[in-house]
Amino acid sequence: MKRRLARWRRRPVLLALITLAYLAWSLVPVLLAVRFSFNDGRSRSSAQGWSTRWYWGDPDLSVWRDPDLRSALLQSLRLAGLAIVIAVPLGVGAAIGITRWRGRAAKPANLIALSTLVTPEIVMGSALLLVFVNLLTFVPLGTMAQLAGHVTFSLAFVLLVVRGRLVSIGREYEEAAMDLGASSLRTLRSILLPLLSPAIVASAIVVFALSMDDFVVSAFLSAGAGTDTVPVRIYSNARGSPTPALNALASLTLFLTLAAVALAFVAWQAVRRRGGERGSAVRELARLEL
Repeated sequence: MKRRLARWRRRPVLLALITLAYLAWSLVPVLLAVRFSFNDGRSRSSAQGWSTRWYWGDPDLSVWRDPDLRSALLQSLRLAGLAIVIAVPLGVGAAIGITRWRGRAAKPANLIALSTLVTPEIVMGSALLLVFVNLLTFVPLGTMAQLAGHVTFSLAFVLLVVRGRLVSIGREYEEAAMDLGASSLRTLRSILLPLLSPAIVASAIVVFALSMDDFVVSAFLSAGAGTDTVPVRIYSNARGSPTPALNALASLTLFLTLAAVALAFVAWQAVRRRGGERGSAVRELARLEL
C-alpha cells in the first residue's frame, strides 16, 4: 500500500489535471456544436431530439439544399485541395534548397521564407488585397486570389516541417548514394523523398487544415457570395438569425478534415509497409513534430 501511494505521489498529477482541463476546454464547445447540428428543432441551445434535418433533410435551410452553404463548403474544399497540390511541392523544394544551400545568403533566405509565421494575418490579407487590386491586376479577386493567399501563408509551415526532418536525417544518406554513383536527381527521388515522406504527409495535413480554417485572407480576397468559404459564410450568417444549419456546416468541415487526416495517414502507412519499414507510424509523426 505504501509503495502504491509513493508511486501515485511521484506521478505528475497536477500536469495531468491541467492537460485534461485544457482538453475539456477545447473539445467540449466543439462537441456541443456538433450535437446541435443534429437537433430536430431550430434551437441552437436546447436539445430537441436527433435528426439529419440540417444536413440534407430540410428542403430550404439544410446545407445540401441551401446553395450558399453548399457553395461555401465546395469553395473551401477546392481551395484546400489546390493549396496542397501547389504549396507542398514548393515548400519541399524550398526546404531542400535552403537547408542544403551553403553560403552567406542561406540564413537570410531562411528568415525571409519564415517571415509569414510572425506576420499578423490581418496585415497579410490587406497587403495581398492591395497587391492584387493595384499591381497584379491580371489576377482577379475570388478563387485565384484566394488560392494565391492560401499558398503564401501555407508555404512557411511546409518549409518548417520539412526542414526539421532534413536537419534530423542529415546529409549522410545522400552523400553515401552519390559516392555509390547515384546522380543528384536519382538521390533525390530514391533516397531523400522517401526519407521525407513523414514530413510531406504532415505538411499536407497542416496545409489542408489551415486552408479550411482560414478566415481573414479568404474574406479579404473574396469576390462575393460565390467565393465565400465556410468560415466567411458562418461569420456572415451568424450575425443574423442563425439556424443549426451553420452547426451542420461547421461539423461537415470538421468531419472532412478528420477524414482527410485519416486518409493521408493510412496511405502513408501503406507506403511504409510496402517499403519494408516497421514500427509505430504514430510515434514517427510525434518525433517529427518534436
